Amino acid sequence: MTNKITIAVDGHSSCGKSTLAKDLARKLNYSYIDSGAMYRAVTLYALRKEISGVNAHHIKQHLDNINIHFETNEQGLSAVYLNNENVESEIRMKHVAESVSRIAEIKEVREKLVMEQRKLGKSGGIVMDGRDIGSVVFPNAELKFFITADIDVRTERRFSEMKEKGLSISKKEVESNLTQRDKIDSSRKESPLIKVKEAIEINNSNLSKEEQLELALKIVQETIDKLS
Repeated sequence: MTNKITIAVDGHSSCGKSTLAKDLARKLNYSYIDSGAMYRAVTLYALRKEISGVNAHHIKQHLDNINIHFETNEQGLSAVYLNNENVESEIRMKHVAESVSRIAEIKEVREKLVMEQRKLGKSGGIVMDGRDIGSVVFPNAELKFFITADIDVRTERRFSEMKEKGLSISKKEVESNLTQRDKIDSSRKESPLIKVKEAIEINNSNLSKEEQLELALKIVQETIDKLS
């Protein structure tokens, strides 16, 4: 695959979009950008400054002090840095997950991060996942995926992931968190999660990671062939 395109991958929490995006980037030798990690990094900053809940909008006053970048280690794994601190592990913690949707719905936060995301993807050859990549960040992306899965499947995936990390949480709490995030992400005023008409939907409830990747790679190749 010689012609490098921009691939946008959108979907709800724990639907497997990040796994697919990472696998696609590795197979295609593209750059992978986890846009959600950027919002989590801003959320972590806010929590450290005790900015949350009804005071969430106070984060607007701090945006000039927030610098986010990605670095890739020797194993090829990408990590997000907040003001030059590797926060990849901390942003995946429960307290961040529970607050990120509220921070992500703030207009000024989205404007700052969308600008940064566009800079990262301006040269193509990129796979970026999130909730508004195909609709807002890269509306002209050559290929857009919308990944989805049933809520019970997503709950099981997130519960297993958190259990592996040694985090104490019930399945009921996980499902409640996912349902709440879905509601906020889909109904927020700024850049809501939507499936744009040109996006190709993949419901991976009954697909393995390998099957999902195989299907997506086939679609990528077909897209590149059409553009050639």
